[in-house]
Amino acid sequence: MGTSARVIVMIGTRKGAFLLKSEPDRRRWRLDGPHFLGSIVHHMVADPRDPRSLLMAARTGHLGPTVFRSSDGGSTWKEAAQPPAFPKEEGPDAPAVDHVFWLTPGPTPRSWYAGSSPPGLFRSEDGGDTWTPIQGFNQGLIPRIKEAIGPVPDGAIAHSVIVDPRNPSHLYVGISSGGIFESRDAGTTWTALNKGVAADFIPGPPPEYGHDPHNVALHPMRPDRLYHQNHCGIYRLDRPGDTWTRVGEAMPKEIGDIGFPIVLHPRDPDTVWVFPMDGTTVWPRTSVEGRPAAYRTRDAGRTWERQDRGLPAEQAWYTVKRQAFACDAGDPLGLYFGTTSGEVWMSDDEGGSWRSIALHLPHIYSITTAPAP
Repeated sequence: MGTSARVIVMIGTRKGAFLLKSEPDRRRWRLDGPHFLGSIVHHMVADPRDPRSLLMAARTGHLGPTVFRSSDGGSTWKEAAQPPAFPKEEGPDAPAVDHVFWLTPGPTPRSWYAGSSPPGLFRSEDGGDTWTPIQGFNQGLIPRIKEAIGPVPDGAIAHSVIVDPRNPSHLYVGISSGGIFESRDAGTTWTALNKGVAADFIPGPPPEYGHDPHNVALHPMRPDRLYHQNHCGIYRLDRPGDTWTRVGEAMPKEIGDIGFPIVLHPRDPDTVWVFPMDGTTVWPRTSVEGRPAAYRTRDAGRTWERQDRGLPAEQAWYTVKRQAFACDAGDPLGLYFGTTSGEVWMSDDEGGSWRSIALHLPHIYSITTAPAP
């Protein structure tokens, strides 16, 4: 028998943050916001250890790149005392954080990680109030691969910061464009994890790094399994192996396996959702043929099924960014995606049918969910 509960959907947009709050049946929703109207909100994440605590990665007009914290479910916010920043250096090549892009809860009660653009990695041990650079990443890895980090819209970024739930010293990070990297010593040293990944935008055989992972995810029930949506397809990795398998080749040829987000079913390591986009010619990054759909696999990528019931049948040129597709913990699972045209769509039956729950918002950067406090 299915179960559900109140859900909060956190929406980061180009012009501020919004919160959608549901009734227990997930049929009725109330929109709260905007918060920080006019600011770019790249990511907003609830602390799984305290659902009333939220962190927001924002770029404001007067404060620049920063992190805000809420301890009351998003009613009030306070800026971090020491936001993520590189050490001050002199010279034209001195790095400076343009925006904080990604937030991930750490392994201890008040710890957090943040990824930035240009690519940088930072850690907080006090709930996100003060942040320190992880020098093994910022000054060790990044200079070593600097020549391979290519241009991407809005700037190269460190994203998909993942902590192995069995070992707090084991980290994964994606760099767009640069590749996937892992550390087994809490960020002191890093190795590339890109074997088997195509790189059709780089001449010659696939290099060790220089790839463009769009989103990387580790399955919480099977931490030796990772999936990622790449510039060049959909991939799966089962450790202790170190070579990715392109499971997106089973997608319909007319659709392809190019996209930005990837969503894992929290209770089934074989079930994954993606949202394909048109990656042909000039990369329009919109729904293929203007007919949006999610695709689901229930066998770890061997087969895929189209899920478009309730979505527009034509002339819907959606773009769904890498952080703008998420799930809740309901049974059946709830799915949510946001578009750059400001629409939020949800499914309360694991993708079987979709309906719109918000319209006319600003350009959506991110969607995350949590149990409503």
